[in-house]
Amino acid sequence: MKKLRWIALAALLSFLPGWAMAAGFDGSQLSPLWGIPFAGLLLSIAVMPLLLPSFWHHHFGKVSAAWTLAFFLPFAVLFGPALAGTSLVHALVAEYIPFIILLTALFTVAGGIFIRGNLHGSPGLNAALLLIGAVLASFMGTTGASMLMIRPLIRANDNRKHAAHIVVFFIFIVSNAGGSLTPLGDPPLFLGFLKGVDFFWTVKHIFPETLFLIGSLLVVFYLLDSWYYRREGVQPMDPTPDTGRLGFDGAFNFALLAGIAGLVLLSGFWKSAVVFEVYGTEVGLPGLVRDAGLIAITLLSLKMTAGKVHQDNQFSWGPMAEVAKLFAGIFLTIIPVIAMLKAGTAGPFGAVVSAVTRPDGQPDPAMYFWAAGALSSFLDNAPTYLVFFNTAGGDPAILMTTLAPTLAAISAGAVFMGANTYIGNAPNLMVKAIAEDRGVRMPSFFGYMAWSGAVLIPLFIVMTFIWFR
Repeated sequence: MKKLRWIALAALLSFLPGWAMAAGFDGSQLSPLWGIPFAGLLLSIAVMPLLLPSFWHHHFGKVSAAWTLAFFLPFAVLFGPALAGTSLVHALVAEYIPFIILLTALFTVAGGIFIRGNLHGSPGLNAALLLIGAVLASFMGTTGASMLMIRPLIRANDNRKHAAHIVVFFIFIVSNAGGSLTPLGDPPLFLGFLKGVDFFWTVKHIFPETLFLIGSLLVVFYLLDSWYYRREGVQPMDPTPDTGRLGFDGAFNFALLAGIAGLVLLSGFWKSAVVFEVYGTEVGLPGLVRDAGLIAITLLSLKMTAGKVHQDNQFSWGPMAEVAKLFAGIFLTIIPVIAMLKAGTAGPFGAVVSAVTRPDGQPDPAMYFWAAGALSSFLDNAPTYLVFFNTAGGDPAILMTTLAPTLAAISAGAVFMGANTYIGNAPNLMVKAIAEDRGVRMPSFFGYMAWSGAVLIPLFIVMTFIWFR
């Protein structure tokens, strides 16, 4: 009992502001065992919906919190409450809270736009919607494009017997590959932009790879969807009745989407010496202005969007709540994993870092592509991008010129391979939750990986031999 009381006290102190004053910790001193809570959370996301569906549906937030405590309690005892508190505050203030604010703004604003009219989901129309979503993703972010396009796509195919494959390819194309051309498209590229990579560098250097991947996926999708369409036909009664011509309800939300993009860009271009410290974590004025603006846009959208638009969109907070709770656990349990990766060759994952360097000391683009991609499939792709950005030298001037193939490989791996699992990129899980909320029977965690393994991995292998040798 004494030991339990000490553990509880250490946990409490780790959350107290006055104790959270320590600097970051050296990941090279950690054991790989510190990655168990993160691996346990991933395994829970993968297995529990299959084995204990009712329990998971009602208690996934508690499971996420339990794995988080499984990391923070021992960490506070062994390394001290000050370091545990500082790490907690940094993960929340610098990473998780801005992440959730942006996702909430995009989810809310896109959910306030209802595309009026009943589209009929033929293979040609579905492929066209996926292409439109892919183009939008690089300008309004993969999350914004996903939230805008997923509902009309599901509604267009609600008279189809098999629709899960349509959502799977939507995740491949719109929620991931489509965001590869600008810093607005995906968080890893935005971090590169903040580090000094030119705004249009990515579109100049991985446009052929993006075109190949999206084009190939659209061809595969069209052939597969055509097979399903011929085999199953459509239901005699379409759940969505035909209406007049296409149009938009809540169209003013498009202006709010532009406002979100502007705030994100502003926070990247605006340099300010004004910095606030929150228990050891520095928070810059541009980031505060961005987040305050995003909250204001979210509230404005909720106030101005007619209730009927949300009703027609079947808008609910369930998918957003699921993502918020699960990613809270992911962002916190990932702390030691990222620290061990940042330790480079001196850390527990030194073999991963060493594998991306050729015997002559030069970076190997193919290995950077696969290492960044493999880790982005299971870790958050933004910090993974930064790890390999720094491993390759961290100098944007050199990476954009002499080492351009390496930076292209890192960028492509982090963005493209986020589609390999449901947790590789935040929109993946949101799209899955929305689809299931609308009655689509989505593949399990491993079932989805079977799809990505069969469709994406062969394309990535071809891309390696063409562009990343």
